[in-house]
Amino acid sequence: MAGLGVNVDHVATVRQARGTDEPDPVWGAVEAELGGADCITFHLREDRRHINDRDARLLHETVAVKLNMEMAIADEIVDIAIGLCPRQCTLVPEERQELTTEGGLDVVRHQDRISRAVARLHRAGIVVSAFIEPLADQLQASADSGFQAVELWTGAYADAKSPERRDEALAELKSAIELGHRIGLEVHGGHGLTYRNIGPVASLPGFCEFNIGHSIVSRAIFVGLREAVREMKRLITLHAPAG
Repeated sequence: MAGLGVNVDHVATVRQARGTDEPDPVWGAVEAELGGADCITFHLREDRRHINDRDARLLHETVAVKLNMEMAIADEIVDIAIGLCPRQCTLVPEERQELTTEGGLDVVRHQDRISRAVARLHRAGIVVSAFIEPLADQLQASADSGFQAVELWTGAYADAKSPERRDEALAELKSAIELGHRIGLEVHGGHGLTYRNIGPVASLPGFCEFNIGHSIVSRAIFVGLREAVREMKRLITLHAPAG
């Protein structure tokens, strides 16, 4: 069964809306762990729009489950990641004007620069994953660049406006999972996953982990973060493929 990574960036977004010290994403990580999270994910952006350096440091010091740092390939951020040494780093594209990460990292186009960042992170003992679209050339380029894992962008599925497009997106994910495993990559999934749409994705064989943030933090407003995490884990378990 796939594990659940909880992205605490959205706790920090609420904090930053008022420019105060609450809610604290570090405490959010504690609550998520108590709810059964298998991984805590955070994104230290270059502009520090939500998670800041203090958060990253305290998350590293306090999180007991796997800590996954989402990050751009900027030299400054790579240096910070090496200093923190989380268990996993996930390289993502980053645009200043976007509300959240949109689309996948273009490993094919930027392979030389990405490979250098991956090598530096590997030398620090960090597992490195690429956040990519479920395309064969991106998967192969990720394997060739030294990534041990990929996180498949599930946005095409989450944003599908018709049953036909949803089924196409699921088929694309299924093919990408199979190819990823054939070429030696661990396969994760994330982007736009909610309590309403997680079922069909969780039913696909081969996903090792889902990273979900906004939907869980939104649900937490009404039921609390521990219970919101428990509910998402129950859905993943309910829909997990047999065997």
